Amino acid sequence: MTQIDQAVDIREGEELDVAAVDRFMKQAIPDLEGLPQIKQYPGGASNLTYQVDYGDRSYVLRRPPFGHIAKSAHDMLREAKVMRALKPEFPYVPNIVAICDDHDILGCDFYVMERLKGIILRQDFPKDFELSEADTRKLCLNVIDKLVDLHNVDAKATGLDKLGKGAGYVQRQIGGWSDRFRKAKTDDVGDFEMVMGWLNDKMPDDVAQVVIHNDYRFDNVVLNQDNPFEVIGVLDWEMATIGDPLMDLGNSLAYWIEADDEGPFQMLRRQPTHQPGMLTRKEVVAYYAEKSGRKIDNFDFYEIYGLFRLAVIVQQIYYRYYHGQTKDKRFAAFGHAANYLEKRCQRLIEASDL
Repeated sequence: MTQIDQAVDIREGEELDVAAVDRFMKQAIPDLEGLPQIKQYPGGASNLTYQVDYGDRSYVLRRPPFGHIAKSAHDMLREAKVMRALKPEFPYVPNIVAICDDHDILGCDFYVMERLKGIILRQDFPKDFELSEADTRKLCLNVIDKLVDLHNVDAKATGLDKLGKGAGYVQRQIGGWSDRFRKAKTDDVGDFEMVMGWLNDKMPDDVAQVVIHNDYRFDNVVLNQDNPFEVIGVLDWEMATIGDPLMDLGNSLAYWIEADDEGPFQMLRRQPTHQPGMLTRKEVVAYYAEKSGRKIDNFDFYEIYGLFRLAVIVQQIYYRYYHGQTKDKRFAAFGHAANYLEKRCQRLIEASDL
């Protein structure tokens, strides 16, 4: 089926040492035979994800990007350990096959997990993926339901409650992301000082301390190829932690671009939230509030925070391109994206009642 997410040829400069991968894989799974075929998943702009095939046995390898890496970013060991801990309480996490902290193998930490064979919705629906407006809405609600389910996980039962630093999550996020932006700023991008000042002044108290994903989007969700309404997996747990669920929702909605949003925002769209039947951002917030039982009086702070955080992530990636640490041409326009996000935040702040 053409809808099934496909790996492609590896990008130049991001090749893996096939012999080294083979030695590691056969140590972890002794009955593997032959040499692996390795391809790369084209999605994502942060960590690198590869498909490692031994005949009909398929695995996924995750490693950090090449080049300079920001301190505390791209922690593969932490991501794999979070996934192992969460799996018993949240079954949509892929099984971890092996974890490697020996830099003599690939020059970095990495891990291998099971491959969940299914549909991943990226910028647009696949050509032969046809859903009615009502079916698209059903799919949308099912994906949001999984975020609600995650926020209802018993953190103590997973042992992940130890990841939390207690009250003050919102304050730590605003301070942390502001610091990251200032360190990653380039001369061709705005300073975001007005946005950072507003967020600092308007910080609410934490509404709860729960397991959060921190990058929950359609392209991190795997759907059943035989029943595309069914979520069978959630990917990319790098930034998962214990934190405020409304901050998590704000992060998700930064990527939620609607059909009637302005052109520059449409250019940032990475998931099919523009399709007829998809909920609007306001509808997502209302549905989440209803399903979770959490009262949301004003979502402005969380929406603006999500956009600012996205701008910082974009800028951190652009910083690497700007300074020649990556040659990936996808990142050439990320400075323009950061500038647009600053203007969008400023307009939302001007219109806010907070």
